[in-house]
Amino acid sequence: MKIKKVVIIGSGTMGSGIAAHLCNANIPVTLLDLKTEISEKARERIHKSRPPLLIDKSKINNINVGNINDDFNAVKDADWVVEAVVERIDIKHNIYEKIFKSRKSGAIVSSNTSSIPIKVLSEKLNDNQKKDFCITHFFNPVRYMGLLEIVKNENNDLDKINSLKKFCEQELGKGAIICNDTPGFLGNRIGVFAMQVAMTEAFKMKLSIEEADAVFGRPMGIPKTGVFGLYDLIGIDLMADVLKSFIKELSKNDPFQLVAKEIPLITKLIQTGYTGRKGKGGFYKMNKKGNQKILEAIDLETGEYAPSNKIDLGIETVNLNSLINRKDKYGEYAWSVISQIIKYASSLVPGITNKFNDIDEAMRLGFNWAQGPFEMLKEIGVNNFFERIDNFKNNEFLENLSKSKDENFYGERQQYTDIETLGKVKPRAIKIDKNSSAEIYRFKDFNIVEFTTKANTLDYNSMDCLKKATDKPLIIINESMQFSAGVNLSYTMNFADKGDFKSIEKFIKYFQETCKHLKYSKYPVISAPSGLSLGGGEEVILQSNFVVSHTNIVMGLVETIVGLVPAGGGCKEVLWRWCQSDEAKKNPDFAPLKVFEIIGYAKTATSPVEAEPLKYLRPEDKKIMNRNSLLAVSKKILDDNKDFKAPKECKFNLSGRALKEKMIKTLEKLYNEKVIADHGVEVGKELANVLSGGDTTIEKTLSEDDLYKLELDSFMRLIETKKTQDRIKHTLATGKPLIN
Repeated sequence: MKIKKVVIIGSGTMGSGIAAHLCNANIPVTLLDLKTEISEKARERIHKSRPPLLIDKSKINNINVGNINDDFNAVKDADWVVEAVVERIDIKHNIYEKIFKSRKSGAIVSSNTSSIPIKVLSEKLNDNQKKDFCITHFFNPVRYMGLLEIVKNENNDLDKINSLKKFCEQELGKGAIICNDTPGFLGNRIGVFAMQVAMTEAFKMKLSIEEADAVFGRPMGIPKTGVFGLYDLIGIDLMADVLKSFIKELSKNDPFQLVAKEIPLITKLIQTGYTGRKGKGGFYKMNKKGNQKILEAIDLETGEYAPSNKIDLGIETVNLNSLINRKDKYGEYAWSVISQIIKYASSLVPGITNKFNDIDEAMRLGFNWAQGPFEMLKEIGVNNFFERIDNFKNNEFLENLSKSKDENFYGERQQYTDIETLGKVKPRAIKIDKNSSAEIYRFKDFNIVEFTTKANTLDYNSMDCLKKATDKPLIIINESMQFSAGVNLSYTMNFADKGDFKSIEKFIKYFQETCKHLKYSKYPVISAPSGLSLGGGEEVILQSNFVVSHTNIVMGLVETIVGLVPAGGGCKEVLWRWCQSDEAKKNPDFAPLKVFEIIGYAKTATSPVEAEPLKYLRPEDKKIMNRNSLLAVSKKILDDNKDFKAPKECKFNLSGRALKEKMIKTLEKLYNEKVIADHGVEVGKELANVLSGGDTTIEKTLSEDDLYKLELDSFMRLIETKKTQDRIKHTLATGKPLIN
């Protein structure tokens, strides 16, 4: 079965998101709604969306719009029709009747519902129609969330379901998991339960919302929003509706019923319009005092707001045993929440799926957890878990495990896909080396380096692992959400606060040395980025021999935002790429001026399509939709380059002082127009010094080492200034830039 044309009925958030993502895969889409004007507005929203739903704005041309009365004939040509209308069964049944009268023979029809069982959706369909009907539950935002749950019915043509799964995996890049028809399927059943446990336990243990979010967040391998922050993000009123659906669909004996009970404070928040970020606020709200915005948090007992307190648990990486064994309320809370999640998830096997592994993958792909409930159990250790756990009567999975006490119960990861992923390879690979920032694996005849810090920021230890791993062909790749958010600014500021600038200089020199070593290594080096690939992370990518990029990246050299210049070879490498352009061959100042604009404005790309014109990526770099394929595509590049030879070193001829003066005039204009402030001028001057070649002339040839030296000197002059340090501290504290 080939899917060449798709019709989507319903142009709301989910319908639009699915349409946009099909466009990304170059699949023509017709988007229908009650009125064409509604579909047209949806098309406009897609085009303007932030973060962007399209990997390239020109992809919008793949969407045709119309209405369900005048343009329903489009269904006759569709290979797949997706219903994404309001969650009302009568409306859905009417749409299905119309679709099945018009569709071509064998075309797939699916619903994007997140809550209505397929047996209810399909109750008016005949057996032949049921063969081609399923649920395709995408997660929002569709472009960025990896999970797609395909829910089958008892009449399905399984070959067709598997064909749809393959299409969604290969063409749309989804982690497509086939599910049984149970309430909430896999992701929401566990994810919403986990949220409710985290919330009810916080009420019970009298934790503040900041304390609960600090624990039920990064320390547990869960996104930093925590539970109360996530409630606000989703919408407190929407979550209340989700819970009502679960209460209705689940049996009275299901443990979900206990944690889904109505909470008076939440009812009051909804009634008063405090429904989260889309309303007046929620558990958190912004309050203005004078010209200052202050984040406030609600007291769960009194319902009153007060300035939010930052809770520092002193935990940088996920370590569940360390967390649950703390002798304080945070350890008690963590154990209570984690143990209940494990108990509930395991009680649903084999009911919702006979592959417990799929539950973990659903939590990774649909909720961005670092690990699912069964991986948590594996990390805690089977014996440790059963020494602490209370009653687990009628839980078949835990009863069997309590008898076997098999510490190796887990088996292979990611069974839902045939792709040889990093997650599948790591357990079979040999762990060569490990430090606090990265790990080196040996698999067959090549090495893998995976960063392990918060947001995969880079420090001396990261560079150590990269350098050590070049004794074989090397793939730099991560399972976590980000490739690397850049150099660890906290690491750098620890030295700056002590006035120890020699240690900073030593680190930057080692960074440069490592990146140069990667580029000219005897064996090929491949970077396989996904997510944030910024600053120092981008410099590693730029100086890798090959790149395999996921379509969901945010890529750029953003150091000027914190008052610095790229100093790991980023200026040098982007400059070299622009120097190869036809314009640069005619005008020697073209490339430096272009790079001055790109790096000076800290321009970022939100896809490989956007990255290529900035020369953050090259045309020959691989761009792929499916994140799971990063390792497999990287391996093929290694196989195809057995006779690899390192590139020749770059040489530069730059105009020096005259070119720098041109750049300074640009800075003065921006300053006068109040686009930049005082320190922005100083940072710009240092960038100009690097890109103009410093004290040079066009006749003089500069080496890469000369450019590295210019980068280092400018970086050091800036890091020693109070204004750059103020920028860094402000960004670390608030996540926002300081203009000074």
